[in-house]
Amino acid sequence: MRGPDVPAKSLDARALAALAANPGCARRAVLDGAGVDKARLASALGAPSGFGQSQFALTRGNAFEARVKADGGAELLRLAHTRLDPGAEPPAGAAVPDLTAHGPEGRTARTALALREATRAGGWTLLDHPMLALDVAGSLAFLEPDAVVVHPDGSWSVVEIKSFPMLDGSADPAKVGAAARQAAVYVLALEAVAGRLGADPAEVPQKRSAPDSAPVPRVHHRVLLVCPKDFSNLPAGCAVDVRKQRAVTARQLARLTRIEEITEGLPEGMCFAPDRSAEELTAAVQAVPAAYAPECLSVCELAFHCRERSREAGAVTRLGRPLRAELGGLTTVEDVLATARGERGDPDDPAVAALRRAAALRAEALTDAAHREAAPCP
Repeated sequence: MRGPDVPAKSLDARALAALAANPGCARRAVLDGAGVDKARLASALGAPSGFGQSQFALTRGNAFEARVKADGGAELLRLAHTRLDPGAEPPAGAAVPDLTAHGPEGRTARTALALREATRAGGWTLLDHPMLALDVAGSLAFLEPDAVVVHPDGSWSVVEIKSFPMLDGSADPAKVGAAARQAAVYVLALEAVAGRLGADPAEVPQKRSAPDSAPVPRVHHRVLLVCPKDFSNLPAGCAVDVRKQRAVTARQLARLTRIEEITEGLPEGMCFAPDRSAEELTAAVQAVPAAYAPECLSVCELAFHCRERSREAGAVTRLGRPLRAELGGLTTVEDVLATARGERGDPDDPAVAALRRAAALRAEALTDAAHREAAPCP
């Protein structure tokens, strides 16, 4: 579907978090499942998006991450000890295993082996850019967190390194929320690894019953967020509880329809290759239903295209999901206005009654305003 010579664009945690936030969008599910580069597709459709980080931000973020992980991750492990596990022994001489392997499948297997070995060995271990796999609607997504820390008791923690500043001990709530949703995807993937190792990721780690036995792996729901301190390049860390984001993401990912079920009703030979004409691409994209909402503008490369089509159709979803939920079966702006004017709709429907009441109040307010303007000055 992406074209015979077009390489697949792999899913990352940010894309999965966005997909989970809008599970009803079949268009995004198909495009992400097929590995389509949505940024190139949006440009080919004539609706390019400014979505994503600038090259300057990427360079700054990479430089900060390298500083945090310098000297075998000594500063990162110190922050993990201070913020996540202060009762454990200090992280002196922590292990940093080599995770290189061929292909994502090989790196995933190497990461699972390193986690098993670190859990059995005890002590602090830092996994730099491990590879995790997560099943999403029948497709396997390979995810690469910034780091995973194995604690001396055998439990595991996700580390997110971001380049936005932490001022006076706190950061921008919107950016922290986005980082938490991304980290929640990594937590789910780590729990899947723990499950494959034969452990329940929700259990509390048990003490060793024998010298050769390993503690039960447990994935912490508090992740370590590392950001620059104030206006410097010095790292600062804080613990972020992602239990809510993890629960929401798990529920939404479980609701996603399998890609095979969505594609069964699509035209034969549909292709999203960027070298196709704009007319062909538009027809292909429109054949897959979308669920546009204003929130898509900050998380999806096709948001501008979908917004324009939503405006043309007069869909109420472009006004926001909360309003759409309040309007019940009214799906277009034309239907809403006709209902408010009393031209259609069941008067016993709560949404219809509320619209007509609002229209009456608006008309009354406009009449009063007109009378005040027409009245002579005293």
